[in-house]
Amino acid sequence: MPAGRAPHAAGEGPIAAAGRSATATASPRAIDWADGAVVLIDQTVLPAEERWLRVADVDTLVDCISRLAVRGAPSLGAAGALGVALAAATGDDVPVAAARLRRARPTAVNLARGVDRALAAYSAGGAEAALAAARRVIEEEAASSRAIGERGADLLAELCPARPLRLLTHCNTGWLATVGWGTALGVVASLHMRHMVERVYADETRPLLQGVRLTAYELRRLGVEHRVVVDAAAPSLIARGLVDAVLVGADRIAANGDVANKIGTYPLALAAARAGVPFLVAAPESTVDEATATGDAIEIEERDPAEVTADAPAYNPAFDVTPHDLVTAIVTERRTIRPAGVGE
Repeated sequence: MPAGRAPHAAGEGPIAAAGRSATATASPRAIDWADGAVVLIDQTVLPAEERWLRVADVDTLVDCISRLAVRGAPSLGAAGALGVALAAATGDDVPVAAARLRRARPTAVNLARGVDRALAAYSAGGAEAALAAARRVIEEEAASSRAIGERGADLLAELCPARPLRLLTHCNTGWLATVGWGTALGVVASLHMRHMVERVYADETRPLLQGVRLTAYELRRLGVEHRVVVDAAAPSLIARGLVDAVLVGADRIAANGDVANKIGTYPLALAAARAGVPFLVAAPESTVDEATATGDAIEIEERDPAEVTADAPAYNPAFDVTPHDLVTAIVTERRTIRPAGVGE
């Protein structure tokens, strides 16, 4: 499929020939394999344009990862695995390509895990095995998102019973970030299907405005009542009693439960703890990194200061770390982890 608008009507998924399957809300897969190439939606031009890219070489895929055309921990895991398969299919030096893919964004553990999984398959069985492994990553991420959505919805129904909920979320954690359905936004979607959402407040998520551009776009598609709020306003909304629960995703979860997520997450956790509001992290098991003992060991990606301002020196960390004692629960497709670290 060439770059450009997806060949479908507004609100519908691309045609099946593109190699993607739709969710219950008719959202396509954000990244997939079709006709010997990686196909992905360019998240940098949303919501103004739905542009699908056909990525036929590793150099272009690394660029797509670095400039956030593809982003979100589960989608990055798929991108890493597909990148190895692409390198194998095009005759590249696969270990060198794998190393480049791993370095493209260091904080999200899913990217490295997707690369390593497909690389191990390639070492054992060649290009076909690498592609089969990448396709398994895609299928597993899509399935885990639906399970996370249901588990998270069940938990919030328990924590905040008998009323439609006012939820606050940060960055983008829907189908764009997770191949299909979503993590934190997947919980919102599952709650919405149960008629349990009154309103979602979506942080703008500076400096690249993933909340304004991507989360609001997804909430519109879902038909969920929502408001965009500037990042600095979100703790105040929590303090004023306008939020029943905070829902976020994660790019890496340390063994002790510390959570690395988009910059601006930590202040939300502090505000939620002060107000006694549940703070839930929704992420697949593939984001839990048992090899990283605490959040102190997580490498924080620093991005180009020009994303913040062109007129003054700037510090531009892409992520922050929320200590585990501020987290009410971590919801994965398999378990609910409480602050004490006991899974259910």
